[in-house]
Amino acid sequence: MGGKPLKVLIIDDERDIRDLASVSLLRTGDMQVITASSGSEGVRLAREQHPDAILLDLMMPAMDGRATLQALRKETSTAGIPVVLMSAASDDARELAPLGAAGVIPKPFDPITLPARLRSVLGTGH
Repeated sequence: MGGKPLKVLIIDDERDIRDLASVSLLRTGDMQVITASSGSEGVRLAREQHPDAILLDLMMPAMDGRATLQALRKETSTAGIPVVLMSAASDDARELAPLGAAGVIPKPFDPITLPARLRSVLGTGH
């Protein structure tokens, strides 16, 4: 182990999902967590906080996952941050992979295995 904990930004408009993912990553995954309830807030926080990874919901009102991912990729300070999509619609998620998503975690996710799945997608081990 060792090293600093992974800092993860969760961008999801559903409070229950943000809370569940946060608790999972904090307690089970020993990660630092930042949350955003919208795409625009998520882009701002990514710029300010420089997370190691972003968990991004695809289905959000106003600025959806696709627009958020595009905004993150356009900015120099956030372009290199790995983004993992969370979606109940696997076809949508696969379609967005060419935009630079590191991978997809299907919804609903298992909070017990979420940290390991995230590390697996990011290639950061256990």
